[in-house]
Amino acid sequence: MERSVVQTSAAPQAIGPYSQAIIAGDMVFCSGQIPLTPDGVLVEGDVAAQTRQVLTNLQAVLAAAGSSLDQVVKTTVFLVDMNDFAAMNAVYAEFFAANPPARSTVQVARLPRDARVEIEAMALRRSS
Repeated sequence: MERSVVQTSAAPQAIGPYSQAIIAGDMVFCSGQIPLTPDGVLVEGDVAAQTRQVLTNLQAVLAAAGSSLDQVVKTTVFLVDMNDFAAMNAVYAEFFAANPPARSTVQVARLPRDARVEIEAMALRRSS
């Protein structure tokens, strides 16, 4: 199976030895996104503001891979505080309004750059 690396300047660059996403066959595997701007600046504010940036980053990575949020089949959401679930979920619902993907949400002790939320995704590629 062919495998290729996805990289776009429309989303923050990896802050470690990993790729923004990998295309494997008809699938796109996106690394977890935290609320960094494309310039690498952490978005200040509540979990809603951070979730919005995270999902905007995922949109950009998926677009670079020839996919979109409509093609996402599974996400995993990592929250530092499960009390943020409702606020995260409200923003998440804006981005996945129709036919939302399967999802897991877990609380974690800490995230890179002390972000409050991180989301990873798996998606299909658009047919050519």
